[in-house]
This record gives sequence, C-alpha cells and structure tokens, in this order.
Amino acid sequence: MKGQYCSTVSSFSILLSPPSKVSATSSSSPKSKSSSSSLKRRTISLSAISTALSVLIIPNSKSSCWSKPEFLDLQNSGGVKALDLRIGDGDLPFDGDQVAIHYYGRLAAKQGWRFDSTYDHKDDTGESIPFIFILGSGKVISGIEAAVRSMKVGGIRRVIIPPSQGYQNTSQEPIPPNFFDRQRLFTTIFNPTRLANGEGSTLGTLIFDIELVSLRHR
Repeated sequence: MKGQYCSTVSSFSILLSPPSKVSATSSSSPKSKSSSSSLKRRTISLSAISTALSVLIIPNSKSSCWSKPEFLDLQNSGGVKALDLRIGDGDLPFDGDQVAIHYYGRLAAKQGWRFDSTYDHKDDTGESIPFIFILGSGKVISGIEAAVRSMKVGGIRRVIIPPSQGYQNTSQEPIPPNFFDRQRLFTTIFNPTRLANGEGSTLGTLIFDIELVSLRHR
C-alpha cells in the first residue's frame, strides 16, 4: 500500500482508546492540586483532539519513515474510500457470515463529531461490546459492509463513506444507543432545509474507524 506510516498502529490505538486509556498516557502522576487540575485539563484536551481530529494521522516529527497516507477507492463500493491502518492475518468474511466489529463513527459535517463508539458499549463486567451483524443482510449501512467485506480478521481500517453509502433512513444500523446523539446525527443528515439548499453531498458523509474482531462462517 502506498503512503506507509511507521507508527500508524500505535497512533491508531490512542485514537481508538476510550478516554480513560488516552489519559493514562498523557502525563505523569500529579504532585499537587495545581498539577492535578492541569492533568484533568490535559486529559479533556486529548480526548477532544482524538475525537475531533482523528480523521487525520499526525506523524511524529522526529520520524523519517512517514509519507502522506493515501485513501484508496474500494472496488464496487459506491465511492467508499479506505485507509488500512493494520492488515489483519485472519479469515476474510463472506456474505452470510456473522461478523463482530469495533468502531468509532464520526460525522464529517460536524467537524469530526463522534456520534457513537462500541468502546462505550459495556457489558456487566465493564468490557466493550462489539457490534455484531450478518454481512450482506442489508440492515447495516452499505459503506460499512463494503469496508468489512475486504478486511481480514484483526485488521483495522479507516473509511470515508459518502452519503449514498451511508444512512438512507433512521432504521439502518449501527444506531447510536444514546437518544441525544441519535437525534443530533439524524437531524443533521436529514435536515430538510439544508438538503433543499443542495448540501446533501456533505451532510451525510461519515468517517468510521473499524476493527474486524471476529467472524463466524455460516
């Protein structure tokens, strides 16, 4: 793949980490009330940056092995662009397989606002719950299906999904479980006034970071 970046995986792991994991790497232990406040502000800032600016991969200025990453058009995807951040070494999925993914979903029209993340979906033990669906079922937005279809288990991919391959209605998955996030997402994408003004080509553009966790052949 063109546009290699030597620290992609480590940088991506920070972007995919829940806020608590991000903050753990941001500073040493505070020694005073003042430094504690500073750490808290830094934690908030890192969380905001990883959410709003995670569309970009920021190179280490000291590294000489970085060149501009290139998003490639996925074949037969309707315009979905993908950047592989880690190539998986597991099986490829086929239509009809049950697949489990982790993802961060962002809305380009809101400056990279993160509307949902499977890392925020926890079970009773506090573990993150992946999103599970049947590939090719049509219940999931087309852009995600197109992205997952050419991934291997263990792979991590960032995709830019055009409106035509994103949400076409409010019943397509994945649906943010939080009511306010869900409402903000759909009122932005399906805003009648802005659609009438010809903004439909930008309102529904989505950015997803996807990790193919596992699959079950059927």
